[in-house]
Amino acid sequence: MKLLITGATGLIGSSIIENTQKNDIKVHYLTTRKSKINSIPGAIGFLWNPSTQEIDIQCFDGVDTIIHLAGASISKRWTSKNKKEIFDSRVFSTQLLKKGLEDSGTGKIKTIICASAIGIYPNSFHETFTEKNKILNENYLQEIVIAWENESRKLSSLAANFSIIRIGLVLSARGGLLTKLALPVKLMAGSAFGSGSQWQSWIHISDLTLLFLHCAMNNWKGLFNAVSPNPVTQLELIKEIGKALNRPVFLPNIPSFILKFFLGKRSILVLGSQKISAKLILKKGFSFQFLSLDSALREIYDKKR
Repeated sequence: MKLLITGATGLIGSSIIENTQKNDIKVHYLTTRKSKINSIPGAIGFLWNPSTQEIDIQCFDGVDTIIHLAGASISKRWTSKNKKEIFDSRVFSTQLLKKGLEDSGTGKIKTIICASAIGIYPNSFHETFTEKNKILNENYLQEIVIAWENESRKLSSLAANFSIIRIGLVLSARGGLLTKLALPVKLMAGSAFGSGSQWQSWIHISDLTLLFLHCAMNNWKGLFNAVSPNPVTQLELIKEIGKALNRPVFLPNIPSFILKFFLGKRSILVLGSQKISAKLILKKGFSFQFLSLDSALREIYDKKR
């Protein structure tokens, strides 16, 4: 396999590249910065600029698999400027990937895998969502992810195998939401948000990495949820973080109205509830390393000690 990856220096991209190097997979990656072209040992960097729709089409030379992860973080403040960046970074990068692949004359390649997010699903405390659920545009997160997926699907004609991976809450020691949730717990100030009964559909970074590669190597096609088969409530998540860090969690929950006052619409990131099914990827033969939250957190924090 020869892989081209976007978002290579992000949390997920860097983990995938580390794994490919262990398995002797050749890697090309795209970056917007000249200083980053030679920043990943064992991989070859190429320049692109989604804003101006410029790309070095040599990045496609010999490539049979593309993993498209590029997109600005949704955790930053939702100012008009940042919301535009969150949207444009996903849509424009996908448009440029399609344009570049067409201009390269490479023709149809073997596999294209595009990242997405479980934020596309509705907010619910009771329903379990599968890949077959109807999607409605009811909030800003859904608006972003729907546009992202719609643009991604335009790449499907350029690959024999095309898939979209809807990613859940990624657990990693290197960053992401877990580090933000764990900090107050470490300081003995951990507590759940709102009712604490909102569902958190999580996945360990190692399982997510292996899922992307499993998808590529086994010619998967279609939509797939990248979540553990065992989602938990947010209160359970906070308590398990406390257990893994040997810290008690005893403070009362932070009321929803306080979070909405300080975070505005961004409060959906911590108050939203989505219980997502992993049945399809299990049926397709994917094996999880970390089925329980306890084992996932122990691996993360034991490694850091």
